[in-house]
Amino acid sequence: MNILILSAGTRNKVVQYFKKELAETGRVIATDCSVLAPAIYEADKFYLVPRIDAPDYLDIVLDICKKEQIDGAFSLIDPELSLLARERERFLEAGTTPIISPYELVETCFDKYKMYELLTQMEIPTGRCFVDKEAFYLAEGNGELSYPVFVKPIKGSASMHINKVYGKEELEVLFGLYDDLMIQEFMNGTEYGADVYVDMQSGKCTSIFVKEKIKMRAGETDKAISYKDKELFSAIEKFVEKCGFCGMIDMDIFKIGDIYYISEVNPRFGGGYPHAHECGVNMPKQVIRNLKGESNPYTVGSYKAGVCMMKYNEVMIKDMSDTEMIE
Repeated sequence: MNILILSAGTRNKVVQYFKKELAETGRVIATDCSVLAPAIYEADKFYLVPRIDAPDYLDIVLDICKKEQIDGAFSLIDPELSLLARERERFLEAGTTPIISPYELVETCFDKYKMYELLTQMEIPTGRCFVDKEAFYLAEGNGELSYPVFVKPIKGSASMHINKVYGKEELEVLFGLYDDLMIQEFMNGTEYGADVYVDMQSGKCTSIFVKEKIKMRAGETDKAISYKDKELFSAIEKFVEKCGFCGMIDMDIFKIGDIYYISEVNPRFGGGYPHAHECGVNMPKQVIRNLKGESNPYTVGSYKAGVCMMKYNEVMIKDMSDTEMIE
């Protein structure tokens, strides 16, 4: 059993977890476009590849799949998820199962306004969003919502170019500077993150880990504490199964009063996944079992509440004196 982790970057823990799970039964291969991506050095073998927008990128990845007899592949960055989903058949022809949700669903997740429309259609509570600023001004004037609001790219990741806006003048400046922006209601409540696994064999949700976010940094959870609520588990299960998600999912959720609001959904490992793993929610094991053609048991909520995660900085030192830097 061989696993390919694309665009590994700084996600050392994910590489380590798959290596531990495979042990002597397989290998973990990693790729990145930079020789300075520390996670590639945790893998059994790594490849330096072009950027994902290079014309020959897909062919190079598929060649790696064939050469290394890769059973399953997934990416750790948003822009590559659509590529994996769209080219699913080509990966299957190479003998590799792309671990990713269906293409249209991935595209919906990457387009924050489309996700808002989907959640609204499904009658799932979510913060109101606007792509037309005049419609927002009308709603704001009617007292339906108020400043502050978030202004963000409709398509984006890693919390890049997100601004908390406190008035019309600031909002007008941003809409004048950038295209394809949306306005999102500010959710003034408790923020949670959910690491979810949907079985690739049965289509059923088999794992959910929820943490209350205490501190964020660069779009990722920096400090959090594990949390359990059967009502939230049930809502997540119904949502992911009805939509048809597959594999690993990362969700952002807010609780205001007694109501949970889904904010964003990312069809990949979240940056805070190590919290779930160290609490016993083992998604690499579930991926490997699925790739063997086996379904996973139902383990939703099988972890302890009140366990804290606290990220801290670590360094990796490599002698690059004989290496041509690729940036």
